[in-house]
Amino acid sequence: MKNRLLKLLEGSLRTAVADGLLPPTEPQSIELEFARDPKHGDYASNIAMVLASKARKNPREIAGIIADRIIDDDGILQKVEIAAPGFLNFSLRKNVWASLLGDVERLGDAYGTSNVGAGKKVLVEFVSANPTGPLHIGHARGAVVGDVTASVLKAAGYDVSREYYINDAGNQMNNLGKSVLLRYRELLGQEAEFVEGHYRGDYIKDIAREILERDGNAHLERDEAQVVPLFTDYAAASILDGIKEDLRLFGVSFERYFSESQLYENNGVAKLVRKLEDAGFVYQDGTTTWFKTTLFGDEKDRVVIRQNGIPTYFAADIAYHNDKFLRGFDTLIDIWGADHHGYIPRMSAAVQALGYPKDALKVILVQLVNLLRDGKPVAMSTRAGEFVTLREVVEEVGRDAARYNFLMRRSDSHLDFDLEIAKKQSNENPVYYVQYAHARICSIFNTAGERGFTIPAYKDIDTNLLKLPEEIELIKTVTRFPEVVVGAAEALEPHRLTFYLNDLAGEFHSYYNKNKVLSDDPALSNARLFLVGCIRIVLKNTLNMLGVSAPEKM
Repeated sequence: MKNRLLKLLEGSLRTAVADGLLPPTEPQSIELEFARDPKHGDYASNIAMVLASKARKNPREIAGIIADRIIDDDGILQKVEIAAPGFLNFSLRKNVWASLLGDVERLGDAYGTSNVGAGKKVLVEFVSANPTGPLHIGHARGAVVGDVTASVLKAAGYDVSREYYINDAGNQMNNLGKSVLLRYRELLGQEAEFVEGHYRGDYIKDIAREILERDGNAHLERDEAQVVPLFTDYAAASILDGIKEDLRLFGVSFERYFSESQLYENNGVAKLVRKLEDAGFVYQDGTTTWFKTTLFGDEKDRVVIRQNGIPTYFAADIAYHNDKFLRGFDTLIDIWGADHHGYIPRMSAAVQALGYPKDALKVILVQLVNLLRDGKPVAMSTRAGEFVTLREVVEEVGRDAARYNFLMRRSDSHLDFDLEIAKKQSNENPVYYVQYAHARICSIFNTAGERGFTIPAYKDIDTNLLKLPEEIELIKTVTRFPEVVVGAAEALEPHRLTFYLNDLAGEFHSYYNKNKVLSDDPALSNARLFLVGCIRIVLKNTLNMLGVSAPEKM
């Protein structure tokens, strides 16, 4: 429906331009949003205010020019109103909304999908935690944000791949091997002294114990320079296997795990730095090599090769993103912790220096999670190696509740996650509330079958019988689902799906509590059965995009 209205607006603007009343306007500048307040109609556009300065006219005058030239050949509009300070509000005829339900039936599981992305290749890189310890709840939020972002983009017609970047090079890996060696020696009766940078969680002891059980004391007297790489490789592989299993239990999978060490093969990072130096984007200051990120708006230039000749993390990240583009991806989406906000300008500079558009890199920032139990904070200390892992959360509250709750807020806002609420089988628990709506509709269908009803087809119902205000609102909510998906994809805001589901489930429960779906009136019963059937399709499709189950019984 939004697309149909946009075409009406585009036609009106073309006519106004041809009449010499308005300047030429690009179609992408037209904004049309679903009106939250029914008093403002069904859709609203601020195009008149957008054009005001360019046209040198009052927004209300521009709105009048546009409204007067809208040609509604299909008769979908009930009225077009102008509201201060120049909004165009569109109200559709009631029968138009009901006519859209046929698309829900026809498309079924595919309802909500589109070809807006036109097959453009997108790489979503997320989680990418160092293989130095288990995933914690901070990683969990980034995991579900990345996973659902990818799902929404795919539904909107993009060719999407998911990727995990394994930071398996650098000093942190050496510290991992040393930490395991210290625990190994400790298990064999030697004293171990941990310093800053070493890992001290219980999982380090477990890995050391595995090595001891496998090799005995064979490494006790060996030179540390020989032993640490062996312990590092074993620990990294063990931890990565655990990470993959945790993600599998969480419903997250990747097309590719990309190892940072691949970038250094054949001196790849150094070669790319030299190429950028030849292009004038990199310079040397004594023994340090710098990237001219200030050319692209960064506050200062950034080091890519240290004085000791070792590339920085930034250098490796430049090489990694270059590799992504070379693999044919049009857009790169990175999911980062909010503490990496300052890293965006330098990566944006790198992308542009590599010859790609600035907007070819998009970064989603994910804020911290405050873990609660009955409203009280759960203590965590990463310094001591004590933290709540992703697996612990999934095992306690379940995959569905964990995934849904991590998407209950914008990713760039702090999130309170209460373990006790997430376990409740009541309306306090958002995922239960939504899943129960789906299960309740399945129960209605079972009852209908027992009473001799068959699920009607759109062609066999009288949509004019769906005339209650709450029925009209339900139809509007159901039929704007494709717009919600496209909006979430274009804005990279997967939380829009949970917001939408909460609204839809709330409207359905309220409607069901006040009205009988099955009654002594066969025609009305059939119309309402068809409506709740459409609601069930949308509930299931949205939950599927979220990676959350749609149970038939609860």
